[in-house]
Amino acid sequence: MLVCGVLAVVFTVFSGRLIYLQINQGETFAALANQTQIFKQVIPARRGSIRDAHGEILASDMPLRRVVVDVSRFKTEPRDQVVDGKTIKVDPREQLAGIMSKALGLPVRELLKKFTPNRRYLVVKHQVSVQTADDLKKQADDLKLSGVYLEPDSTRVYPDGSLLCHVIGFTDFGGAGIQGIEKSMNNYLEGHSGYRYITRNRAGQELVQSRGLEQAAHDGCNVNLTIDIGLQNIVERELDAAVKKYAPENATAILMRPKTGEIVAMASRPYFDLNARLAAGPEQMKNRAIIDMIEPGSTFKIVTLSGVLNEHLVRPDTTVYCENGRWEYAGKLLHDAHPIGECSVHDVLVHSSNIGAAKLALQLGENRLYNYIKLLGFGERTGIDLPGEINGRVAPTRNWTKISITRIPMGQGVCVTPLQMVMAMGAVANGGRLMMPQIVHSITDDKDMPVAEFPPVVVRQAISPETVRELIPALEDVVSPRGTAKGAAVPGYGVGGKTGTAQKVSPAGGYMTGKYVVSFVGFLPTNNPELVGMVMLDNANTKPNENYGGLVAAPVFASIAGQAMRYLNIEPTMPIPPAGINPKAVVVQNSHD
Repeated sequence: MLVCGVLAVVFTVFSGRLIYLQINQGETFAALANQTQIFKQVIPARRGSIRDAHGEILASDMPLRRVVVDVSRFKTEPRDQVVDGKTIKVDPREQLAGIMSKALGLPVRELLKKFTPNRRYLVVKHQVSVQTADDLKKQADDLKLSGVYLEPDSTRVYPDGSLLCHVIGFTDFGGAGIQGIEKSMNNYLEGHSGYRYITRNRAGQELVQSRGLEQAAHDGCNVNLTIDIGLQNIVERELDAAVKKYAPENATAILMRPKTGEIVAMASRPYFDLNARLAAGPEQMKNRAIIDMIEPGSTFKIVTLSGVLNEHLVRPDTTVYCENGRWEYAGKLLHDAHPIGECSVHDVLVHSSNIGAAKLALQLGENRLYNYIKLLGFGERTGIDLPGEINGRVAPTRNWTKISITRIPMGQGVCVTPLQMVMAMGAVANGGRLMMPQIVHSITDDKDMPVAEFPPVVVRQAISPETVRELIPALEDVVSPRGTAKGAAVPGYGVGGKTGTAQKVSPAGGYMTGKYVVSFVGFLPTNNPELVGMVMLDNANTKPNENYGGLVAAPVFASIAGQAMRYLNIEPTMPIPPAGINPKAVVVQNSHD
């Protein structure tokens, strides 16, 4: 009876204690149990790929692993280990740190500092190869070292390295886009990570049958560009050859389809390797096609000619007296590269007469000249889907000086981007319609089903088709033996375009002596334009009196354009001269620009 009484009292106390714990402290201890046994595991989403117009992968995610440890699972008592035939006591933490140090290349001391008892979720290393991570986990399991887990991870890989680097851009270490298409299309590319709640036993092993709420990850979409990687290769190869020959401070080249506004190639120099971007400096990362602000030089003369023809103030055969190369207006002298007397409007463009362009601008007047500058897209962003694009600079007429009306027509006193110049020439090649540049063709999901498309966008009818028909013959003549850009000719195809040689602006004001930005912007074939292109070199190193757009940039354009025509299988539109015959041999008049 005594024993039974004692047992009854003991069990009564225990029962009371259990009731107390269950009713009064149940929620508290349940929460503590959940903290130690239930974990929220993130299921990362795969970032979408970036592809060219033919589906070639330009950027994609490579699967990796993230090595994680739960220090609370470590066994702290020393354990026996046989080393060189002798049994010694080993601290499990030191043992784990040793194998992790060898596998991951991290110092043992650094690992031991991290292995503090309160670290239940410690990321030891990101972006570990699958093979290395699996081998590490196997070693830990073989040695019965608990608390080591592997989680999905990834890194961004760019198969072509530096090719198209300024357009593609790159991501930060968190996987968010911070430059180029990676940034502008980040909302489509990034996807949405999922999660699951898992329960682990005392050994740290997942209890699959107790798996809780789960939300699947949604992978990012794929971005399909208008870029043709074949044309991009041609442009970059020829631009590299020009950089090697002339050693300019920087260089830019662009190819665009005038009918749709699709950018098929875009390159800048200097450049960098997307897979080694930490070694690149700020100058190497600039996409100069959209962020460099330059005075365009004589390529800008197409604006004045477009205006006076569109307003029916003159005809192509109307004559202009070009003052034999020297003219004073508002107390300032204006010069031509070569003396010209009477000259047709057509030949003002062919011989790139500064005086002729200035006199035509005076007929047009300040307000109408400014209006055509804006109609052709200068002074505002083009709207291309790339981050960092600038407006350029076009001052309102109220801020013009007395001589602005004579200097702006020759490309002084305004600042444009290379892309703006390409789009303006594209309007001439496209019947007067200014297009919005397209760099993204479409967005597709992870199953390649369409999500969004980006059709061609006509910004405005900048000039009339009649004006274009009057302007194109003059632009063709620019590329003839009598024009400033005979070096831009492509055998078998009609080419139209304009050269530019702009003296560099000094940061201190005025212009730098002997330093020029030379360019050529043109299109072909002239009877049915398929491509518009621009080549620009900043401060090319040439022989004296040879740093002109017609002598430096035009031949680079010709080399790119000729290869592009063959690549696109565009049939020649005119007879190709027999081998050994130089179609540029007869020069009636040559003026540099």
